[in-house]
Amino acid sequence: MARVLLINGGSEGHINPTLGVVQELIRRGEEVVYCTAEQYRDLVEPTGAKVITFDGNKFVEAFLAGGRNFWARVGGLLRTADIVIPSVLEQTKGERFDYIIHDSMFGCGRLLAQILDLPAISSCTSFAIHQNSFDSMQDHLSRQFPADVNERAQQEFQQLASNVRAKYNVQAGSAYEVFCNPAPMTIVYTSKRFQPGGESFDETYKFVGPSIVPRTHVQFDFSQADTDHLIYISLGTVFNQAVDFYRRCIAAFAGTKYTVVLSVGGKTRIADLGGLPSNFIVRSYVPQLEVLQRAKLFFTHGGMNSASEGLYYGVPLIVLPQSADQPIVARRVAEIGAGIQLNQDGLTAWDLREAAERVLKDSSIRKACDEIGDSFRAAGGYRQAVEEIFVYKRSLGLSN
Repeated sequence: MARVLLINGGSEGHINPTLGVVQELIRRGEEVVYCTAEQYRDLVEPTGAKVITFDGNKFVEAFLAGGRNFWARVGGLLRTADIVIPSVLEQTKGERFDYIIHDSMFGCGRLLAQILDLPAISSCTSFAIHQNSFDSMQDHLSRQFPADVNERAQQEFQQLASNVRAKYNVQAGSAYEVFCNPAPMTIVYTSKRFQPGGESFDETYKFVGPSIVPRTHVQFDFSQADTDHLIYISLGTVFNQAVDFYRRCIAAFAGTKYTVVLSVGGKTRIADLGGLPSNFIVRSYVPQLEVLQRAKLFFTHGGMNSASEGLYYGVPLIVLPQSADQPIVARRVAEIGAGIQLNQDGLTAWDLREAAERVLKDSSIRKACDEIGDSFRAAGGYRQAVEEIFVYKRSLGLSN
């Protein structure tokens, strides 16, 4: 049995794919200590891991402190070091770990791996990215801001990196190292088929497919749903305050042959949507995996987890990206023919209805979804992730 330290940030999109991995590690005899933001304790504890936490509000405040441009956001990740690292070191004082698994984007994982002198595995919940692709993205995003703004933010990043190196005796050089937390092995929760340029990644990247495990059960009655004509609409758990969009969806599909399941999140009052047609089922939360197993179409924000779960069950996607990596996911969905991308600005109810009927009638889209779903299932999910972790352990001389 080995002891594992898992470092993650404060986001369901980054935590959910790891839950099955943690459960499987524990089932196979590992002891897992999982560090994340305090508000996600209840999400992680049912896995059986010991949970230690940091202040999620201070983490977000530090991350956002520098501003909105690219260099400021990378610098923001360095600012979080003083929130995460002392908390982890204090709570694990005197404990021994055999290896560390850290998120590829948040949580100072690469820095903690150096401080604790532990073999590291990166957990990548979005698409993997090569350094040259990252550099190109950095150049593209930087051009959206004036040169003097970028220069000041870059200088601030260099100063932050220097401070972190001096304070924690670590290497923290390039923006790629800070933003992408590279490690000797990276678990990527998608298939090579869905990953852009999947064949270009070397054997240190393990494409295990989505980590699909049942989540906390939300009671849901399907007896009133026509599952032959079921449309599911959800903008995820973060960027979902979209009353006007939800009203357009209601106008688009009211009185049609479709049963529409609409999940609006906890921050939108269902009463604000007005009268609900009889063919709509509107809830703050629904059991997404259960709904997707019955759905014929999924309107989604394009979060990596939601898009992957839809495709896992062969459901065509209409993607309305909101932020973060969602435009990249939306573009990939369109590239492989598994759905279409829409710009939410200016969309009318007629646009939504027309897009839905176009996608539902397109057999090539269904075929592409089935192929991606097959590639996801063949990749192995969380069980394959643990197999790869154990192979890596053996290469280090650690026994299973």
